[in-house]
Amino acid sequence: MTRILIVEDEKRLAAFLEKGLRSSGFTTTVAGDGPGANAKLSESDFDLMILDLGLPGKDGLQVLRELRDDGQRLPVIVLTARDDTRDRVAGLEAGADDYIGKPFHFEELIARIRVRLRSDDEGDAKRHLVECGGIALDLRTRWVLADDERVELSAREFELLRTFLEHPDQALSREQLLAHVWGYDFDPGSNIVDVYVGYLRRKLGSARFETVRGVGYRFRA
Repeated sequence: MTRILIVEDEKRLAAFLEKGLRSSGFTTTVAGDGPGANAKLSESDFDLMILDLGLPGKDGLQVLRELRDDGQRLPVIVLTARDDTRDRVAGLEAGADDYIGKPFHFEELIARIRVRLRSDDEGDAKRHLVECGGIALDLRTRWVLADDERVELSAREFELLRTFLEHPDQALSREQLLAHVWGYDFDPGSNIVDVYVGYLRRKLGSARFETVRGVGYRFRA
Protein backbone atom coordinates (compact mmCIF):
# COMPACT_ATOMS: atom_id res chain seq x y z
CA MET A 1 0.00 0.00 0.00
CA THR A 2 1.36 3.42 -1.00
CA ARG A 3 1.90 5.65 2.04
CA ILE A 4 1.52 9.42 1.70
CA LEU A 5 2.46 11.99 4.33
CA ILE A 6 0.23 15.07 4.26
CA VAL A 7 1.84 18.12 5.88
CA GLU A 8 -0.88 20.75 6.15
CA ASP A 9 -1.88 23.07 9.02
CA GLU A 10 -5.40 23.83 7.74
CA LYS A 11 -7.40 21.11 9.47
CA ARG A 12 -10.31 21.15 7.03
CA LEU A 13 -8.03 20.87 4.02
CA ALA A 14 -5.94 18.16 5.69
CA ALA A 15 -9.12 16.17 6.41
CA PHE A 16 -10.29 16.66 2.81
CA LEU A 17 -6.97 15.44 1.44
CA GLU A 18 -6.86 12.49 3.79
CA LYS A 19 -10.38 11.39 2.89
CA GLY A 20 -9.84 11.81 -0.85
CA LEU A 21 -6.49 10.03 -0.92
CA ARG A 22 -7.78 7.12 1.13
CA SER A 23 -10.75 6.74 -1.21
CA SER A 24 -8.21 6.62 -4.06
CA GLY A 25 -6.43 3.68 -2.45
CA PHE A 26 -3.60 5.40 -0.58
CA THR A 27 -2.63 5.12 3.08
CA THR A 28 -2.25 8.53 4.69
CA THR A 29 -0.65 10.17 7.71
CA VAL A 30 -1.13 13.84 8.63
CA ALA A 31 1.25 16.31 10.28
CA GLY A 32 0.05 19.81 11.13
CA ASP A 33 3.35 21.67 11.43
CA GLY A 34 7.03 21.56 10.50
CA PRO A 35 8.32 19.78 13.62
CA GLY A 36 5.48 17.28 13.30
CA ALA A 37 6.54 16.54 9.74
CA ASN A 38 10.11 15.89 10.88
CA ALA A 39 8.83 13.55 13.59
CA LYS A 40 6.64 11.57 11.17
CA LEU A 41 9.48 11.29 8.65
CA SER A 42 11.81 9.92 11.32
CA GLU A 43 9.23 7.45 12.63
CA SER A 44 8.00 5.90 9.36
CA ASP A 45 8.81 5.36 5.70
CA PHE A 46 6.62 7.08 3.12
CA ASP A 47 6.32 6.85 -0.64
CA LEU A 48 5.45 10.53 -1.20
CA MET A 49 4.89 13.73 0.75
CA ILE A 50 2.38 16.52 0.08
CA LEU A 51 3.85 19.63 1.70
CA ASP A 52 2.40 23.06 2.50
CA LEU A 53 4.96 25.87 2.75
CA GLY A 54 3.26 28.16 5.27
CA LEU A 55 3.58 25.91 8.30
CA PRO A 56 3.75 26.85 11.98
CA GLY A 57 6.82 25.89 13.97
CA LYS A 58 9.04 25.42 10.91
CA ASP A 59 8.51 26.66 7.37
CA GLY A 60 7.83 24.03 4.71
CA LEU A 61 10.88 25.12 2.70
CA GLN A 62 13.07 24.40 5.70
CA VAL A 63 11.50 20.96 6.10
CA LEU A 64 12.19 20.29 2.42
CA ARG A 65 15.78 21.53 2.49
CA GLU A 66 16.58 19.42 5.56
CA LEU A 67 15.07 16.37 3.86
CA ARG A 68 17.23 16.84 0.76
CA ASP A 69 20.34 17.77 2.70
CA ASP A 70 19.89 14.47 4.53
CA GLY A 71 20.02 12.69 1.17
CA GLN A 72 16.44 11.43 1.26
CA ARG A 73 14.87 10.73 -2.14
CA LEU A 74 11.22 10.94 -1.06
CA PRO A 75 9.11 12.54 -3.85
CA VAL A 76 7.61 15.82 -2.62
CA ILE A 77 4.67 17.72 -4.09
CA VAL A 78 4.38 21.24 -2.73
CA LEU A 79 0.74 22.29 -2.29
CA THR A 80 0.52 25.91 -1.22
CA ALA A 81 -1.17 29.27 -1.57
CA ARG A 82 2.27 30.78 -2.30
CA ASP A 83 1.92 30.59 -6.06
CA ASP A 84 3.99 33.41 -7.56
CA THR A 85 7.07 32.70 -9.67
CA ARG A 86 9.58 33.42 -6.94
CA ASP A 87 7.93 30.99 -4.53
CA ARG A 88 7.74 28.30 -7.22
CA VAL A 89 11.44 28.71 -7.99
CA ALA A 90 12.31 28.60 -4.28
CA GLY A 91 10.33 25.40 -3.81
CA LEU A 92 11.85 23.68 -6.80
CA GLU A 93 15.38 24.79 -5.90
CA ALA A 94 14.87 23.43 -2.40
CA GLY A 95 14.18 20.02 -3.93
CA ALA A 96 10.45 19.79 -4.64
CA ASP A 97 9.47 17.39 -7.42
CA ASP A 98 6.26 19.24 -8.27
CA TYR A 99 4.37 22.38 -7.24
CA ILE A 100 0.61 22.96 -7.17
CA GLY A 101 -0.97 26.26 -6.17
CA LYS A 102 -4.14 26.58 -4.13
CA PRO A 103 -6.97 26.40 -5.01
CA PHE A 104 -6.52 23.18 -6.95
CA HIS A 105 -8.49 20.36 -8.56
CA PHE A 106 -8.26 17.11 -6.63
CA GLU A 107 -8.17 15.08 -9.85
CA GLU A 108 -5.05 16.97 -10.94
CA LEU A 109 -3.38 16.26 -7.60
CA ILE A 110 -4.12 12.55 -7.94
CA ALA A 111 -2.74 12.53 -11.48
CA ARG A 112 0.46 14.26 -10.40
CA ILE A 113 0.89 11.87 -7.46
CA ARG A 114 0.67 8.90 -9.81
CA VAL A 115 3.15 10.47 -12.22
CA ARG A 116 5.64 11.04 -9.39
CA LEU A 117 5.23 7.51 -8.08
CA ARG A 118 5.79 6.07 -11.57
CA SER A 119 8.85 8.24 -12.16
CA ASP A 120 10.33 6.96 -8.93
CA ASP A 121 10.53 3.42 -10.33
CA GLU A 122 14.03 2.03 -10.77
CA GLY A 123 13.54 1.65 -14.52
CA ASP A 124 13.16 5.43 -14.79
CA ALA A 125 16.28 6.22 -12.79
CA LYS A 126 18.53 7.23 -15.69
CA ARG A 127 16.28 10.17 -16.52
CA HIS A 128 17.23 11.64 -13.18
CA LEU A 129 20.98 11.30 -13.56
CA VAL A 130 23.42 14.00 -14.65
CA GLU A 131 26.89 12.53 -15.29
CA CYS A 132 30.08 14.21 -16.44
CA GLY A 133 33.79 14.12 -15.67
CA GLY A 134 33.63 11.29 -13.13
CA ILE A 135 30.76 12.92 -11.21
CA ALA A 136 27.15 11.69 -11.11
CA LEU A 137 24.17 13.58 -9.68
CA ASP A 138 20.86 11.89 -8.91
CA LEU A 139 18.22 14.61 -9.19
CA ARG A 140 15.68 12.60 -7.18
CA THR A 141 17.76 11.60 -4.20
CA ARG A 142 20.13 14.60 -4.39
CA TRP A 143 23.01 12.16 -4.00
CA VAL A 144 26.40 12.94 -5.49
CA LEU A 145 29.05 10.40 -6.50
CA ALA A 146 32.54 11.59 -7.37
CA ASP A 147 34.91 8.88 -8.56
CA ASP A 148 32.47 6.35 -7.05
CA GLU A 149 32.63 8.02 -3.62
CA ARG A 150 29.55 9.56 -1.99
CA VAL A 151 29.91 13.31 -1.38
CA GLU A 152 27.59 15.38 0.83
CA LEU A 153 26.52 18.71 -0.66
CA SER A 154 24.15 21.41 0.51
CA ALA A 155 21.18 22.33 -1.69
CA ARG A 156 22.99 25.35 -3.18
CA GLU A 157 26.21 23.41 -3.74
CA PHE A 158 24.19 20.73 -5.52
CA GLU A 159 22.52 23.25 -7.84
CA LEU A 160 25.82 24.96 -8.61
CA LEU A 161 27.45 21.62 -9.44
CA ARG A 162 24.46 20.66 -11.57
CA THR A 163 24.87 23.90 -13.56
CA PHE A 164 28.54 23.13 -14.18
CA LEU A 165 27.85 19.54 -15.23
CA GLU A 166 25.15 20.65 -17.65
CA HIS A 167 27.64 23.04 -19.30
CA PRO A 168 30.92 21.06 -19.39
CA ASP A 169 34.06 22.82 -20.60
CA GLN A 170 32.16 26.10 -21.00
CA ALA A 171 33.33 29.34 -19.42
CA LEU A 172 30.43 30.47 -17.24
CA SER A 173 30.36 34.02 -15.92
CA ARG A 174 29.58 34.79 -12.31
CA GLU A 175 26.40 36.50 -13.52
CA GLN A 176 25.28 33.34 -15.32
CA LEU A 177 25.93 31.21 -12.25
CA LEU A 178 24.08 33.68 -10.03
CA ALA A 179 21.09 33.59 -12.36
CA HIS A 180 21.02 29.77 -12.53
CA VAL A 181 21.50 29.07 -8.83
CA TRP A 182 20.48 32.14 -6.83
CA GLY A 183 18.12 33.94 -9.19
CA TYR A 184 18.30 37.21 -11.05
CA ASP A 185 17.37 39.27 -7.98
CA PHE A 186 20.55 38.33 -6.12
CA ASP A 187 23.11 41.12 -5.60
CA PRO A 188 25.45 40.97 -8.63
CA GLY A 189 28.24 42.47 -6.51
CA SER A 190 28.19 39.56 -4.09
CA ASN A 191 31.11 37.10 -3.91
CA ILE A 192 28.74 34.22 -3.17
CA VAL A 193 29.69 32.38 -6.39
CA ASP A 194 33.40 32.44 -5.49
CA VAL A 195 32.60 31.20 -1.99
CA TYR A 196 30.55 28.25 -3.26
CA VAL A 197 33.04 27.33 -5.97
CA GLY A 198 35.56 27.16 -3.13
CA TYR A 199 33.28 24.73 -1.30
CA LEU A 200 33.02 22.51 -4.39
CA ARG A 201 36.79 22.58 -4.91
CA ARG A 202 37.38 21.39 -1.36
CA LYS A 203 34.84 18.59 -1.67
CA LEU A 204 35.43 17.47 -5.25
CA GLY A 205 38.97 18.55 -6.13
CA SER A 206 40.23 21.95 -7.20
CA ALA A 207 41.44 20.71 -10.62
CA ARG A 208 37.85 20.20 -11.76
CA PHE A 209 36.96 23.89 -11.46
CA GLU A 210 39.12 26.20 -13.52
CA THR A 211 39.16 29.96 -12.96
CA VAL A 212 38.64 31.86 -16.21
CA ARG A 213 40.24 35.23 -15.57
CA GLY A 214 37.91 38.15 -16.12
CA VAL A 215 34.95 35.86 -16.74
CA GLY A 216 34.18 33.25 -14.11
CA TYR A 217 34.67 29.50 -13.97
CA ARG A 218 34.82 26.39 -16.15
CA PHE A 219 34.11 22.77 -15.19
CA ARG A 220 36.77 20.59 -16.77
CA ALA A 221 35.10 17.44 -18.02
